[in-house]
Amino acid sequence: MKNPLMSVPGPPSTSWWKGNFSQVFDRINGWEFHRELRERYGGVVKLNMLFGDKQLYVTDPLSLDHIIHKDQDIFEETSFFVTSNNLFLGKSLLSTLGEQHRKQRRILNPVFSQRNMHALLPILYPIAHQLREILLSKLRNGEEMINVMNWISRAALESIAQGGLGYSLDAFDENKKNAYSDAIKMLAPLNAKLFLYRQFLPYAVKFGPPTFRRKLLELLPFKSVKKMIYISDTVAYSASAVLQNKRKDLEAEKLIAGQDERSSDILQAILKANVRALGDDRMHDSEILGHMSAFLVAGHETTTSAICRILHQLALNPHVQSRLREEVSLARMEHGDLDFNTLMNLPFLDAVCRETLRLFPPVPQLSRTTKEDVVLPLLWPIKAADGKDEIKEIYLRKNTNVIISIIGINRDKRVWGDDAEEWKPERWIKTSAEAVSRVHIPGIYSSTLTFLGGARSCIGFKFAEMEIKLVLSVLLEKLQFSPGPDILWTMNFLQTPIVKESGDINTQQLPLKISFAV
Repeated sequence: MKNPLMSVPGPPSTSWWKGNFSQVFDRINGWEFHRELRERYGGVVKLNMLFGDKQLYVTDPLSLDHIIHKDQDIFEETSFFVTSNNLFLGKSLLSTLGEQHRKQRRILNPVFSQRNMHALLPILYPIAHQLREILLSKLRNGEEMINVMNWISRAALESIAQGGLGYSLDAFDENKKNAYSDAIKMLAPLNAKLFLYRQFLPYAVKFGPPTFRRKLLELLPFKSVKKMIYISDTVAYSASAVLQNKRKDLEAEKLIAGQDERSSDILQAILKANVRALGDDRMHDSEILGHMSAFLVAGHETTTSAICRILHQLALNPHVQSRLREEVSLARMEHGDLDFNTLMNLPFLDAVCRETLRLFPPVPQLSRTTKEDVVLPLLWPIKAADGKDEIKEIYLRKNTNVIISIIGINRDKRVWGDDAEEWKPERWIKTSAEAVSRVHIPGIYSSTLTFLGGARSCIGFKFAEMEIKLVLSVLLEKLQFSPGPDILWTMNFLQTPIVKESGDINTQQLPLKISFAV
């Protein structure tokens, strides 16, 4: 029977077995390919992926609303995504489905409430101040070229470790080795390197029992595989040790049973919430360990990408940087370290963050697969591949993969206007997020899909937003950032910076000139 997607237009394959896969995930040229998809083909595009698999690339707002909200129980995480995260991180929100995922969200949603974010803010300020002092100490000649990403990454990791786990990784100490933090930092670059091969994990996990697969992996003579085994083992062992110590501390302080409602970190709040949960709703330790690893990995990588991108944009746009510095400096002069409400409501800081996260979402795309046959409606009808018929809805068979183009909907001119691909923080000033966007976008943040939406939205987006704004407010008060060498931002499952002239796409770095703010 003919695949219904054959009537949907799309680009020709460039490989008999990879189809358009290499173009979709091209780390250097992917930007242009994704722009061509939305400008040439419209809100839905047929893609040929591995071994002829037909997938639907989606930027149409109504289609996205059905995928993320209205029919979210039909559009499930792909087996690749679930299997990968289960193997490397354990049974976290990133690797569970159905009722197990809903159970986890019921326990975890209150943990990430705004009230708890208020309580976590004082934990993060000393980390931001330490970051600033380190950068200031390096300005021996008034201006220095510094790899900002190195230090932002350390600060982001320490922030999620202390705020999330109540545990310091000593991330700023260059001379102190910490196996836990080293493993976390190695994971993203290695994932990018092994991205193609990870597509076959759902098939590999069916090959014999876990002990057999483990032995087989250990026999493989590939350095990347051995490194991945080391990372997985180190993260699991370290998380277990942290959890045991946290539980002992809470029991000693008689906090775990809920006698004291205060929580000094996210893990403490999770343990207390889990004790209060009833019967089958309680999470096993394997799930809590999975959440710990997922928070560290996801919170560290995406926040690092976001802060680095904002600093890079500010370096390229000094007039915007000056205006933002004036705002945060006046606020800090009056209040010192800003409380949650003051920090989150600084208008120009908020505008800079919203605009950067709209135009440059750290995660540019995600995938879903259909659990059953479903009809996907379109807000913007398209011409069929034969150029004759108009398509207003698309029939998708069970087990059809769809790609949610976050970057596509965040940059669509039909949504944001003709200046959609321009970085213009002022578009958010004195205008609500809903008014800036011309159509409904089913996201939880700023009428964008940067943090997704629906039941699988980013649970820690308020923590991330708070951390980003805090770091910027502290750094910009004393430091000025100027462009260094030309930077390319690679596009894959995570946006990361590299030095253009180096030709090295695997070394993530963001060298910027830093001087004293005037």
